[in-house]
Amino acid sequence: MPNSDYLYAGQISGVFGVKGWVKVFSFTAPRENIIRYSPWLLQKNNQSKQITVKGGRRHGNSVVVELEGVADRDAALELIGYEILILREQLPKPDADEYYWADLVGLAVETESGVRLGKVDHLLETGANDVLVVIDETTERLIPFLQKQTILKIDLNERLIIVDWDPDF
Repeated sequence: MPNSDYLYAGQISGVFGVKGWVKVFSFTAPRENIIRYSPWLLQKNNQSKQITVKGGRRHGNSVVVELEGVADRDAALELIGYEILILREQLPKPDADEYYWADLVGLAVETESGVRLGKVDHLLETGANDVLVVIDETTERLIPFLQKQTILKIDLNERLIIVDWDPDF
């Protein structure tokens, strides 16, 4: 990734039709929101290029997208496997007590009493609530992301999350 100004938003996973459209696996919610964040920075094998989104729509579990300058199936095939990066500034500002997952990954996690549990490796979406996957040298913990219950405080400046969680669990 070029720097922390960019966020990984998806990946080009295939082609759609013969007119150069691509299939995209999107990490945005809802998936089709990825179309709004044009231009994209495409990156693969230390190559990167900026490309403009002309349009698109949801198609099953993926999104199909028309890209500027990609006019046929052969050109679309060359883009398979490229990661889609967007500028962080393209996203709307979160409301108070709302966070983008990308902002939580890498934060240290500790209990109210100061016991360090590890760092947020990634998050899971379970349907009922999101879950922090916290990893230290020997343990992986799954901590429900329930603000004011298990998640007591998030300090992005200090890069720290305080949780109500038993270190032995």
